[in-house]
Amino acid sequence: MKKFKNLFSYFSKTEYILWLTSLFFIVSSFCVFGRDSYLSLGASLIGVTSIILNAKGNPIGQLLMIIFSLLYGMISYSFSYYGEMVTYLGMTMPMSVFALISWLRHPYKGKKAEVQTNRISRKEVTGMFFLAGIVTVVFYFILEGFHTANIVPSTVSVTTSFLAVYLTFRRSPYFSIAYAFNDIVLIMLWVLASMEETEYISVTVCFAAFLLNDIYGFISWKKMEKRQNSD
Repeated sequence: MKKFKNLFSYFSKTEYILWLTSLFFIVSSFCVFGRDSYLSLGASLIGVTSIILNAKGNPIGQLLMIIFSLLYGMISYSFSYYGEMVTYLGMTMPMSVFALISWLRHPYKGKKAEVQTNRISRKEVTGMFFLAGIVTVVFYFILEGFHTANIVPSTVSVTTSFLAVYLTFRRSPYFSIAYAFNDIVLIMLWVLASMEETEYISVTVCFAAFLLNDIYGFISWKKMEKRQNSD
């Protein structure tokens, strides 16, 4: 009973409201537009749960992100968004594995459910953007070779995804901001896809929910960073 109470009190009321509201809109959009796209539904539910756990600095969130990346890659392939498929399967998923290892190796005061926050130097930030530029150029030609649909936003998605996973690996609170920018790009991509096939509206709603959760994630991490530094 005590463990159940601890589990129930793990999330704040705000987090429960945000998570449950996100689940409601994701399931509702699936019921209206998703048809038989259970893969999209499963990926969306796993993804939004991953984000709310990441907002707590919980490594389980990274484990769920690995699963989400695999499912999202399959969804992207179904609409010929090869850029998204290659990005998530070839970059986001592997880097999420490294992020999971990093988070597990840096618990806050031995707490397995909370990672130690980290600040990166200006020099590292410069190096990060330099690497992001290289990755973007390389992936552009890869996407062009695959005849990727909507190649410009798909390429921008590569950049924002790289920044997000790099900052996640480095345990910087700003990883949520990078993911939020990535969410905006993905909302644009799936709105375009929804104009051709309405079943992808549910995916668009998914990333809209992700955007709200990622914004909260940044706020949560800044509070966590302040608390950890004051302890």
